Amino acid sequence: MSTTTAIPVRTRAPFRADHVGSLLRPHRLREARAQRVLGEIPADALREIENACIIETIKKQESIGLRAASDGEYRRAYWHYDFISKLDGVELVTPKQDVHFSGGTLLPKSLEVHGKVGYSHPIMVDDYKFVASHVTTAVAKQTIPSPSVLHFRGGRQAIDRAIYPELDGFFTDLGNAYQGAVTAFADAGCKYLQLDEVNIAYLCDPAQIEGLKARGEHVEGLLGEYGRMINTAIDGRPSDMVVTMHLCRGNFKSTWFAAGGYEPVADVLFNEINVDAYFMEYDTERAGGFEPLRLLPKGPKMVVLGIMTSKTGELESEDFLKRRIEEAAKYAPLEQLAISPQCGFASTEEGNLLSEDQQWKKLERLVKVAQDVWGSV
Repeated sequence: MSTTTAIPVRTRAPFRADHVGSLLRPHRLREARAQRVLGEIPADALREIENACIIETIKKQESIGLRAASDGEYRRAYWHYDFISKLDGVELVTPKQDVHFSGGTLLPKSLEVHGKVGYSHPIMVDDYKFVASHVTTAVAKQTIPSPSVLHFRGGRQAIDRAIYPELDGFFTDLGNAYQGAVTAFADAGCKYLQLDEVNIAYLCDPAQIEGLKARGEHVEGLLGEYGRMINTAIDGRPSDMVVTMHLCRGNFKSTWFAAGGYEPVADVLFNEINVDAYFMEYDTERAGGFEPLRLLPKGPKMVVLGIMTSKTGELESEDFLKRRIEEAAKYAPLEQLAISPQCGFASTEEGNLLSEDQQWKKLERLVKVAQDVWGSV
């Protein structure tokens, strides 16, 4: 695929070579977190080590040519629980049964609702400010879980009926709580916010649908409900704040959770949910083909193709990545496409089964391919 010089350089996120957000934790950070759990170091000592590691990873992201930099989610144990458990009315608990991934088991935690859901205090806003104060050439990127996570993982049985006899009130309060969070990030100057929305991808899997039905969930209209919550959350955001959505089918220590192409959700996803771009898993056949991209409306919306895997250290060739971009461009304009890994490298602090060196080589290759295909990153 030859260089395309007619396509203008991106002036706002997402960029032609981007990444989902989480990065493998350095050894000294993992060691410090373990010490903190054992009570061997105080919280402020762990914070200092986190700060130093985050500054280093920001510099590394910028040095390889990425135009967006995250904190690697270094302050979190989980991509989702650390944020959602801090909402009003939400508790992090030990579940009655584990959530099983292919070849592995998720760490034993779950979320329950025992009060009115709300947003009454800042959550991770200081974390964003820290990144923003240390980027030099890149845009600071903030990631948070999508609101659907609080419902999908536990469902009706995890939501106190005395507080929410009907789920309509729960969905309304949750959407409004997230609007508070988005507003807080915007007020802090955030220009690049990502909602990690795995559950809409799970709705593409017939086995997941059957699982929801088996536990008594109402699945009809659930996609629309999730879409409305997201739209409520981002309604009124500043015009210079880009909100993206990441979709994947599970990513815990290089394992996965669901399968199925995007066709069942694509129309709602692209035409009813008001985000600016979509990071879409496309590293295996489990995600289906590129055909659903035909429903992406012409205009400013973007799709970031997750055609490089974060689950293994094997480095995809430039030719392979370019062929995949060319295949996708049959269904959506090249100027509306970008590339990234299919997911983060460490959705939980354990991380995927590859080395830090392999991680950085993968991101460097994405930058090189983007320069070749679009003429810029």
